[in-house]
Amino acid sequence: MDTPAPYLTDRADDTAAGQVLGLLASLVNAADWLITYWYVPVAAALVVWVMGEVVMRRLARKASAERMALELVPTRHFEPGLEEIFRRGVQLARASTSMPWWAPRRSKAVQIRLRADGSSPLRYRIEGPAGGERLLSITPFGPAVTVKRARPLVDKPREHVVRAEFILRGKPTAPLRDVPLDPDPLQPLIDAVSDLRAELGDLAEIRLDIQRAPKWALRSRRLQLMSDARRRERREAQRAARWVRQDATGLEDSVAWQLQQLVSGKQGGGGRRLVMPPVPRRVNPAEALGKLADDDHLVRVQLLVLCASNTEGRSQARLAQLQAAFDVFGGGSRWAMRGWRVGPWRFGADRWPSRRGFERRWTLGHCQPPRPNWVRLEELTGLLKPPTVHCRLPLLAGDLPTFKFGNPQLLLQGIYHAPDGRRRLVASYAKETLFEVGVGKAGGGKTERALAQAIGWAHAGGGLMFVDPHRDSWPRALPFLAHDALMGRIALVDLNAHGPTPQVSAWNPLGMHQGQVAHEVVEATADAYAAALGWDDSSAPRALTILTASLAVLVAVNEAACQAGRAEDQATVFHVRALLTDAAFRAAALAGVQGRLDDETRSWWQTVFPTLAPDSFAVVLNPLTRLAANPVTRAFLGQPAGRYNIRAAMDSKMIVWVCPGGNGPTDRLITALLARDLLRAVRSRRDTPEAQRAPFRPYFDELITLTGAAPETIASMFEDFRKYRVHVHGMTQLLARLPTPVRLSLVQNASTLASTAGSQSAIAPITAEWGDRPGPAVVATLDRYEHYISLTVRGRRVGPLRITGPHLDEVFADYARPRQAAALERAARAMAGAQPLDQLTTRATDQLARVNQFLAQLAPTTEPAARLQKERYQ
Repeated sequence: MDTPAPYLTDRADDTAAGQVLGLLASLVNAADWLITYWYVPVAAALVVWVMGEVVMRRLARKASAERMALELVPTRHFEPGLEEIFRRGVQLARASTSMPWWAPRRSKAVQIRLRADGSSPLRYRIEGPAGGERLLSITPFGPAVTVKRARPLVDKPREHVVRAEFILRGKPTAPLRDVPLDPDPLQPLIDAVSDLRAELGDLAEIRLDIQRAPKWALRSRRLQLMSDARRRERREAQRAARWVRQDATGLEDSVAWQLQQLVSGKQGGGGRRLVMPPVPRRVNPAEALGKLADDDHLVRVQLLVLCASNTEGRSQARLAQLQAAFDVFGGGSRWAMRGWRVGPWRFGADRWPSRRGFERRWTLGHCQPPRPNWVRLEELTGLLKPPTVHCRLPLLAGDLPTFKFGNPQLLLQGIYHAPDGRRRLVASYAKETLFEVGVGKAGGGKTERALAQAIGWAHAGGGLMFVDPHRDSWPRALPFLAHDALMGRIALVDLNAHGPTPQVSAWNPLGMHQGQVAHEVVEATADAYAAALGWDDSSAPRALTILTASLAVLVAVNEAACQAGRAEDQATVFHVRALLTDAAFRAAALAGVQGRLDDETRSWWQTVFPTLAPDSFAVVLNPLTRLAANPVTRAFLGQPAGRYNIRAAMDSKMIVWVCPGGNGPTDRLITALLARDLLRAVRSRRDTPEAQRAPFRPYFDELITLTGAAPETIASMFEDFRKYRVHVHGMTQLLARLPTPVRLSLVQNASTLASTAGSQSAIAPITAEWGDRPGPAVVATLDRYEHYISLTVRGRRVGPLRITGPHLDEVFADYARPRQAAALERAARAMAGAQPLDQLTTRATDQLARVNQFLAQLAPTTEPAARLQKERYQ
């Protein structure tokens, strides 16, 4: 029997309704199960998340183990442009992706490490994937930055450590402040660590991780920002419409509007006016998204900071300084420390639960910022490069050693004022301080600083020679050298001859009693005369020839006297006159040294000398006559065997104070003789192995006076003395007044350049060597005893930096022995062989007779030959 169609339809409807009810019942049961057993899916999801996180961490740790580190060391004149810095940022962003495909995103980052631990003002390191080493090793900075492979850093545990993580706060689409390159954007950070003290265990390190921004996160963030912008526009449009309606209603209900209607006769017509509400304006994506509008050169960053110290409170203070330094970068967006403060406590990276994650990211270099710190590369300009020429670096204890009294390896330079107010005596290494130049006006502190350096060197056992034409330095240094340990090493050669019973030392430039080489003595004396008198082969060839031939004969006479054990019978420079004008003396001298002269000299005396007119000797004899007319110089140079021996003083580390007595023509000739003898003595050290040459330091005060007498000699000193471990220190008021050879040699070879106050024109040659940083205007305004100085330490230049010159009464107060000053002066004069002036003058007058007597006894069998020589020259 067939079923009716209506019945089939009803049955189908019942079946569909049953399925719907069954589905609803299943959903209700499932919801009821979830409500009852909610912890089961939560636990499952947690297990999946934990397992995924464990796998990710292991993969990230494995990827981090393959990281490499590079250290960037800039030169002093490193000055990059914005384009170079931007290209470096692009390199860093590209290198962050140089990881295996399986590496998690947190490990795909490049890290910039800014570290200060006392070894340098700020070390700049780059750490990243090993695959990016080739890309990062070649920088757009060129040769101005040296890139070298860096070793792992191992820190000793510190007692007090603070940690901080900085995140971007403010408007998320707003950029950081555009910080200019001059001054260096790193300057605030370097200033924050400028008072770091390595001996207290201070450490400050900043780590900036850079990785490419994830695309999906950016798209999600952009959608959210656009939605927020549209929502704000709708709210603003609604608010504006509400205000428009209120304004329109208020206008129609006002008395003025009603009066207007009565006057116009339109009362009651038309009802209320139609008000059109404002339409929400279209959202501009560029305005709404800001720096997030484009994907190009957009990166995600993570900024971590750690400060440590062994002294309580210093690490917290350091972190506060760094926090203030990061405020400089604040604009529409700013760097803020993550965490919150509750009373005196701060909950951040130093406390649970953030500390463990901080330690993991710090140790492994993972980039997992708690919020999307998205920035453009242009905002990180200040951190993408090492310190530039526009950065003022602090001077740390590791950069310049601290002076220690009695240490022969250190040379006192001055007092440095640290940024925290501490004063420190700084020094340079003696073996690296080859030549030193001090410039500045009179009374500025040049001589005081040189005296302090010389006194410190003397107490450390070093030998020195202090040449002061004005003698002011000797009484100033006397109380600080009056120690029993030094009295046996100090000699005073004073030609000022003051007091009721003046005493003068003695020196024979032609003396051979100290083992000199004959031709070196002749050459040194002749060159000294030529330098002081301005002779050369073109202007005074005859004078040079006559003087050289005369000195050769007298030196041969002295050599014979010393070999005969009669050093008291030696000739002096004053006997040149007798040799040229006294035929008997000349004949006796030539006869006595016939076998000691070379053929050329002997031939000159036999053939050329008889043809010379008597007036040709005047140019040679005039300077000698002036020397003989002065009783002091006659006494000093007229002795047969003086005590002065600068070669012996160098080898025995003596302290020799030489005061020539002035800057007149006679004094310049004495100075030229002393300078040339010093040059000869230093060059004679070639007979001693280099390791056995005792270091010696000549100090030349008033270089203008000294170089006026012997310019070529002083220039040769600055060029040659380093080879013989003799290091010259020169002081002058005006560098421009020095002869050109001296000035060029001095500046070229100077290990230390120092300047006190003075006129800008006088200081400009020194500041030019510093690149006018500081400029002449800055140096010219220095106070007394203040210096700008550049030094050589461990092969590199340090400075110019500002120091205070050491004042003897302050620095060497414990070394002052004023009660022993008189005893030291007597001992110093005795060491130099000083005797009463009148006795030496009488002996110098009688010396010609002694030489004649010796010559008569030297060759009694050659009397006929001597008579023949006498007749020939008459």
